[in-house]
Amino acid sequence: MELRQLEHFVAVCEEHHFTRAAHRLRIAQSGLSASIKSLETDLGTPLFVRTTRSVRLTDAGRALLGEARRTLESASAARDAVAAVQGLVTGSLALGTEQCMGIVEPADLLADLRSRHPGVTVRMVQDGSDALVAGVRDGRLDLAFVVHDGTEEGVTVRPVAREPLMLLCAPGHPAATGGTRAPADLAEESFVDLHPGWGARRAAGAAFAAAGVEREVALQVNDVYTLLELVHRGMGVAVVPRPVTRKQAAAGLTAVPLETDVTWAVGIALPAAGRPSPAARALLESIEHPAR
Repeated sequence: MELRQLEHFVAVCEEHHFTRAAHRLRIAQSGLSASIKSLETDLGTPLFVRTTRSVRLTDAGRALLGEARRTLESASAARDAVAAVQGLVTGSLALGTEQCMGIVEPADLLADLRSRHPGVTVRMVQDGSDALVAGVRDGRLDLAFVVHDGTEEGVTVRPVAREPLMLLCAPGHPAATGGTRAPADLAEESFVDLHPGWGARRAAGAAFAAAGVEREVALQVNDVYTLLELVHRGMGVAVVPRPVTRKQAAAGLTAVPLETDVTWAVGIALPAAGRPSPAARALLESIEHPAR
């Protein structure tokens, strides 16, 4: 049994798909299949039940998964310990983030990390906060920039910033005139929003729920830029965190403060147990003490 085989096994477990796992590992699918087959032969039992559409673990596979992750973590820690003696930061960093944070710029942070520590391999995943928290909790991500509300389980969240919620609407819309708008003023509006699981959607829902107002989300999208385009075209209004209103794509829209105590809170989700990897610590250091 080789570390490489365990790495391949864990990748298939996490991706639930051989093709996606091979792409992530940057190896041929045939090579990945051969590696898993060799591991199964070595252990004397199948690890996966394969169908044309899915891959799921056998009982033996489930028993191996936790031990495989621990073994890979121990091997990584051993490499990190040797690198630390040499004054190097190596290893890999798996980072998760929502779109359009506006407060932190993951691309800038990762580019800076790569320039200072070229030995670090970087992988970034963009998703909703619910999925990102699950990724950190399950060990698939080292850390993630998420929108949090204090209900997250299995992770520790370091607060970064809080921003108010804004109503975004097209010019000429009745809600675009005047000052602050309360949720009750918007009960009859149709909303454009992200899918459930994204932090902005959760914050907007909490604001209306706190006011006892139901809202109709008529259009659900997967990205902020489509949301802004639909609002531009008068397809509905949107409740967004203030940083989104500063995006160039939001030019021409009207942003009105939403009357609510609910805020959009951004934080860094880290595993609840264990110490961050050297690469994760290096990224955290650059966030806490940015270069001048």
